[in-house]
Amino acid sequence: MYGVVTRNEEEVSWEEFERVFFEMKDVTGRATTPVAGAVNMISCFGDNAAVEGDPSLAPVSAEGERATRDRDYFDWDYVCPTDDTYREGVLEMIDDAVEADENVRLDDVGFPREEYCHCDRCERRFEASEFEDRTRWRQQVITDFVAEARERIPGDLYLTLYPDPYPGHLARRSGIDLDALSEYVDEFVVPIYDMAYETTYWVEVIATGFEDRLDTPFSIELYAINIDLDNLVHATEVAQEYAKSVLFGYQAGNGRAAIRRMHAEQQDGVDFGPE
Repeated sequence: MYGVVTRNEEEVSWEEFERVFFEMKDVTGRATTPVAGAVNMISCFGDNAAVEGDPSLAPVSAEGERATRDRDYFDWDYVCPTDDTYREGVLEMIDDAVEADENVRLDDVGFPREEYCHCDRCERRFEASEFEDRTRWRQQVITDFVAEARERIPGDLYLTLYPDPYPGHLARRSGIDLDALSEYVDEFVVPIYDMAYETTYWVEVIATGFEDRLDTPFSIELYAINIDLDNLVHATEVAQEYAKSVLFGYQAGNGRAAIRRMHAEQQDGVDFGPE
């Protein structure tokens, strides 16, 4: 099964794609009207515009460093997952999304890295919690958010995962408890992005890791912008051996060309002899 991740509404109806994810809100903070006939995607805790407007929204390390894109390791600004007002805004976006389509994908769910967050609010809530282990407390914060979202989504809930299947890494890095979240999530999506896909053994390594780790179905999202078509086809052939579907990210035309190439190759050499 093949699908696309797009910001362009006109691509929602392209017949080559059996599933379409439409980016309703991205990490820049840009938001648009959800569309019917697609799974609307919401960047939950990645939001440049929100943090630019209110820097106090950003998670803080124990050393006082904020999780913003002007620091190493961050490509966008993060919002602390314990900020109730911001969370409520995300949940309201989910309400808007399900009016257009009952299925929703949640992107950028979790804490930014292991050392976050030590803002005053997080410190108070951790101290008042039942947990002695901060990692376990962070997992509960994220699980509670996804559970709240689940209550508002009548269809399938998709959740994007950072592409690290190694045991314990997602829990420590982002507060993602895969076992707990599997109760609420219908399908995970793993972006495995590269600028060329000139080699693909590592795609297989990551894919098999998630195949071993997850009981819940998962799809693999490949980067499709300006990728050599032969390389994209090869990466797709690897990914589809393990994933429920392969999604082409942000260049539907290249994704469509890859699908057509694979369909054509499957037809090559077919002998239609007499019945």
